[in-house]
Amino acid sequence: MRLSRLDNVLQEEQEVPAQDARLHTIKCKKNALCRVRFQGHKSSSDVVVRAPWPSTVQFPGEKTLYEAATSEYLRLNTCVPVPQVLHYDQESDIGPMLIIRRVENRGDMTDPLAVQGRDPDLTPALNLDLSESKLRSLWRKMAWVLLELATPSLPRIGSLLEVDGSFQVAGRPLTQNMSSMTKFAHIPPAIFPAEAKTFATADEWYLELSNMHLAQLLFQHNDLVSSEHDCRNKYVARQLFRSLAKQGRLSTFGFAQDNWSAAHANKVTRPRIPAPDGSAAFRHSGPDDEVEVAAVIDWEFTYAAPAQFVLDPPWWLLFETPEMWRPSGVDEWSKAYGLRLEVWLKAMEEQEKGGAFLDSVPLSAHMRESWETGRFWHNYAARKSWAFDAVFWNFLDERAVLQRI
Repeated sequence: MRLSRLDNVLQEEQEVPAQDARLHTIKCKKNALCRVRFQGHKSSSDVVVRAPWPSTVQFPGEKTLYEAATSEYLRLNTCVPVPQVLHYDQESDIGPMLIIRRVENRGDMTDPLAVQGRDPDLTPALNLDLSESKLRSLWRKMAWVLLELATPSLPRIGSLLEVDGSFQVAGRPLTQNMSSMTKFAHIPPAIFPAEAKTFATADEWYLELSNMHLAQLLFQHNDLVSSEHDCRNKYVARQLFRSLAKQGRLSTFGFAQDNWSAAHANKVTRPRIPAPDGSAAFRHSGPDDEVEVAAVIDWEFTYAAPAQFVLDPPWWLLFETPEMWRPSGVDEWSKAYGLRLEVWLKAMEEQEKGGAFLDSVPLSAHMRESWETGRFWHNYAARKSWAFDAVFWNFLDERAVLQRI
């Protein structure tokens, strides 16, 4: 499937004398980006060609189709500033690729939030010396994006595809975790859902995620278990988690009502699109004291997910993941995150201006409940196979699992 909007840009270029295009290539972690500019022409001819690195990204063609459809769906159905996708192709001469309009920007939103002068090869670190007012001001702009994303709902859990000129949930949920499992744990692709498989309920998807955790334990031969005892503990944890998924109890955990998902099945729990999985997706513009969100990019591995995922606060407030927090691990990450979460929630509340979201409750209140009840950790563990064990034994074994069996 291809979008034909590129034809308009090409037509514009045919109406002016031929000139050389200026190419500038940037290598990112998952993609190669090539900016194409026709010197002296209209800004509409300033585009970016985005192609996944074959050696880095698994399922590159499938990922490209989903990302193109998701980007265009959000551009057309929300107020989020998403760059227009002009063309995409799964089998071009250079492989899977997207061509999108370039939006003028000054970098990603990580820049004004992070410690300056840090090694660019390292994960950024949140500047803890930022004043609360500065932090709240920057996060309020990002909170607006999350509120916009949470508005449209979709009929099933899965990835968007362009089908006969419209956007439909017609592909499996393709996640970063699945790509990592294939690359690092050598999980056979047959273990994952078929490409056209979508899911009707959150319970179905939680069960699928729990099966993936078991597959990791089965197929990853190196660096996962340190002893027979360690292997046994990890097996037991995964089976307990899977048991709760089969019972339909993962979708209701952490809500005031134990039957939240079932009680609201036709009202508020339709799948929704969560925020991008990282703050670097937010590009900013304006001077340092008036930063604005210019564009939101990197919609790879974004899919229509259970509404439960949208109700969690974003993990990326500290930039670093809990399982990679050094030297102290997830406990210290939790303490640091909890302090900054209060600032994030204030920013959310300011942006909401008292407005309700799901079940007549503001999204900020849902996020606060998620953190206080442990639902945040429950959903994080469900999505992240390499974080599962650290999170399970630190936060879920008694509070979320064993007390409820």
